[in-house]
Amino acid sequence: MSEIVLTDKEIAREQHEDDKTQLGFWIYIMTDCVLFASLFATYAVLRNGTNGGITSNELVNLPYALSETLVLLASSFTCGMAVLAAQARRVRLVQFWFVVTFLLGATFLGLELHEFAGLVAQGNSWQRSGYLSGFFTLVAAHGLHITSGLIWMGVMIGQISRKGLTRATTRRLTLLSLFWHFLDVVWIFIFTVVYLMGAL
Repeated sequence: MSEIVLTDKEIAREQHEDDKTQLGFWIYIMTDCVLFASLFATYAVLRNGTNGGITSNELVNLPYALSETLVLLASSFTCGMAVLAAQARRVRLVQFWFVVTFLLGATFLGLELHEFAGLVAQGNSWQRSGYLSGFFTLVAAHGLHITSGLIWMGVMIGQISRKGLTRATTRRLTLLSLFWHFLDVVWIFIFTVVYLMGAL
């Protein structure tokens, strides 16, 4: 099988495409930072608006939130392992690590939905008070991002199965990994502000 040799012009064009893609991705991440900063600010303003209902101290189940955090941290680690495997051009290992990451991400999402369902069943929905509106909006926004990441991950697993580790799929995997790590960082802030501080 002969190796494809690219001309300098083709290499420069591909590099330019990579640079444009990365710039667009970082602009998106910055807009997401603004979004989450706004949601954190809204939560902080509404935190004491309980309307006689459940308070943050009563809502927080710290061991449960910690288990969610550990699952998401583990998924961030396995996502990093997938990128390292991609750099080593080990297709099967990339698929394995991304499947594990997907399962951990889905587990985290399931835990979050279970928490929401429990609160709603107790009469503590987002309609109960300003505090609960802020809580549900902030945490659910992160959950929607996790859902988007899982869909992206599923698509990438399929693309790797069909196309292997091309320049394009490797670039997309790297951006997916950055997105997933970004969500991990956002969750650390949520865990600290909503759960740890809420338990005090």
